[in-house]
Amino acid sequence: MSAADEILDIVDENDRVVGRFPRGRAYAEGMRHRCVFIQARDAEGRVFVHRRTPTKLVFPSLYDMFVGGVVGAGEAYDEAALREAEEELGVSGLPRPEFLFKFLYDDGAGHSWWSAVYEVRCELPVSPQVEEVAWHAFLPEEEVERRLSAWEWVPDGLAAYARLKEHRATR
Repeated sequence: MSAADEILDIVDENDRVVGRFPRGRAYAEGMRHRCVFIQARDAEGRVFVHRRTPTKLVFPSLYDMFVGGVVGAGEAYDEAALREAEEELGVSGLPRPEFLFKFLYDDGAGHSWWSAVYEVRCELPVSPQVEEVAWHAFLPEEEVERRLSAWEWVPDGLAAYARLKEHRATR
C-alpha cells in the first residue's frame, strides 16, 4: 500500500472523527486529519534534525526538527507517536514518547491537522528510513536556533517548535 492509500480519520475543528478517507485524497482536498510531532533527543540532549526526501507527499526536501507523521484511522495519538518515532529513526525499543500538548495547525491554504506534540529520548543508534529521510544529524539546540533562518523548514514543524518553546517557558 502506498502512503497515498493509507486511510485517515477526518476530524472537525474539535478533533471529532467525521469520516475516513485515503491520505492522498485528504491532502488533495484539504481535509483536516491528525498528526504527531515527536522531538527526539540523544543521550547528550541534542535534537534529531533531518531533511525530508524529495518524494514525500507534503513538504518534500524541507528540514524538520521533529519525527512523526499522520495518525492512522482508528489509531490513538500515543500509539502513532511511538510507531512514527521508531519508523523514522529506524529503531525499536524506544521508551514511550511523552505527550506535551496538542494544537490545531492551519496554514489557511488547505493544510489543517490536529497536532499532538511529544518528546522522547533516543539513546539507540539511529538508522532512519531512506524513503523518508535524505539527511540527518543530532544538533545542539543552539545550532537548531541558528539554522532556523538559514534552512527551509517544514511550516507545521516550525509552528510546533514555536509552541514547544512557549510550552517549556511556562513549565
